[in-house]
Amino acid sequence: MTDAASFVPKTVYVTYIAAAPEQIWQALTDPAFTRHYFSGFAVDVEPRADGHFGLLYPDGRVHIAGRVLEWSPPRRFSCTWVVEGMQGFDELPECIVTYEIEQAGGSCKLTMTESHSWDVPEAILAGGRAGWPAILSSLKSLLETGNALAIAMAPPPDFIEAVARAVAEKPWLRSR
Repeated sequence: MTDAASFVPKTVYVTYIAAAPEQIWQALTDPAFTRHYFSGFAVDVEPRADGHFGLLYPDGRVHIAGRVLEWSPPRRFSCTWVVEGMQGFDELPECIVTYEIEQAGGSCKLTMTESHSWDVPEAILAGGRAGWPAILSSLKSLLETGNALAIAMAPPPDFIEAVARAVAEKPWLRSR
């Protein structure tokens, strides 16, 4: 069981989207939508608290696995994330990703928060801080124009090395 109270927000991304909360919710939870804006990954979610969560490669392999912590359509969706689809990454502790959707006049405010239970090095956080704006900008474009963005994405410098160093040293075991 995940103790969400022991997780600290490390990355927060906010965007405003000209769409209804229900449309944004569908874009976040429907595999047909996520394939378009999330680098080809399909969300696979059991729509209930403690249900399974995953992001699947186009060939069906699991990239991200986790559990649904909160399922409150169309306002709040929170789940744990463990990267299983990249060698070595599955040894990192789980993180929590939370989406909050709020009406903001004729648009909606979408807030994505990535929280961790350990002192994550900046070089690892840089991966999410580079990826989330691209992913959520593409979601916004898809909802507002019907077209996802074509963004070339690559890990930031030192990201892969920082993950390998963390997996070897396991600093999260010292902070408990």
